[in-house]
Amino acid sequence: MERIEDQLVADFYDYEALLDDEERKILLHAREFMATEVKPLVNEYWARGEFPHELIDKFRGAGLTALSYEGYGEHPAAVSNLLTGMLAMELTRTDASVATFFGVHNGLAMYSIYSGGSQEQRDRWLPAMAAMDKIGAFAMTEPLGGSDVAGGMRTTAKRDGDTWVLNGAKKWIGNATFADYVVVWARDLDDNQVKGFVVEKGTPGFTAAKIEGKIAFRIVENAEITLTDVRVPEENRLQNINSFRDVAEILRATRGGVAWQALGVMIGAYEAALAYARERKQFGRPIAGFQLVQDLLVKSLGNITACWGMLVQLARLQDAGIFQDEHSSLAKAFVTARMREVVAWAREIFGGNGIVLEHDVARFFADAEAIYSFEGTREMNTLIVGKAITGESAFV
Repeated sequence: MERIEDQLVADFYDYEALLDDEERKILLHAREFMATEVKPLVNEYWARGEFPHELIDKFRGAGLTALSYEGYGEHPAAVSNLLTGMLAMELTRTDASVATFFGVHNGLAMYSIYSGGSQEQRDRWLPAMAAMDKIGAFAMTEPLGGSDVAGGMRTTAKRDGDTWVLNGAKKWIGNATFADYVVVWARDLDDNQVKGFVVEKGTPGFTAAKIEGKIAFRIVENAEITLTDVRVPEENRLQNINSFRDVAEILRATRGGVAWQALGVMIGAYEAALAYARERKQFGRPIAGFQLVQDLLVKSLGNITACWGMLVQLARLQDAGIFQDEHSSLAKAFVTARMREVVAWAREIFGGNGIVLEHDVARFFADAEAIYSFEGTREMNTLIVGKAITGESAFV
């Protein structure tokens, strides 16, 4: 079994020391769980393009769900945003697909209900989700709409007495093929505002088809959803969501989590490259002693250290309740761009071996492309920050 390190080799400035003893214990527990229960499975399932459903039972017993939601789950009080971010990093440094499965359920789906639902709705859905007896998904992106869904959502909702009728389609929806609760976002035909609905598994008119042929996030079961006269009771409409502005509050929080995932991918790729450089010999000596290899490793470590520092401060702004859209957008845009550099440098160190799954770096290299694009592209996040610093909107 792989040795569980108390401190990561990539944590050059000892950022983990910022956690208190209890938080550190939770992080190390997650590190051990991912190394022993998840890592042995990921390359096989990534190659097959399938999700290992046995992992749900393993996560169920790991006690990592709902740590951010006070009153739900096993933890007595909500943990800090710093720990939440480092947990996202920790899961992703083993595998981005499994981390995304967990993030969609524990983050996007649960936070939508926690933030946008009434107290009755929280109490109805979140306990089972916290126990992972029920799995969630988050359906925002559409086949013809990504960055423009705020003002051009094509999926519609029409009130009909005590029910709503949903019609439209969604695409790239993680967990949707097997989720028990799918949070579907739709435009109300009466007031033209976006609203949220929890569609329960088995609802007539709801279908989810797995997207095949992906070169990234192959373990995640992304789906294309079709909604044909799907009837949802008013009690399943998220009561505190009245416009896309409310939805943006959810995305602001989860977008920072994606930046932490990007950091995890960087760390995973760097760790693999460093270990390989120490073991691989050319010209009678380890390639770790070659100047050009050390240059790539040091540039990678510099990106990791700089991005980690940015995310630590982002977490502090979140904990203080003063972070804004532009803060999470800058982190997502900047960290994912640095991630692309690091996975390329790491793959370069492996040479031809860098395209073989057994060395892990090929998986990190491919999965980085998905993280670079979702939860707002670099371009869209750049425009959010650009508007904040100039006072001028460059959106079309």
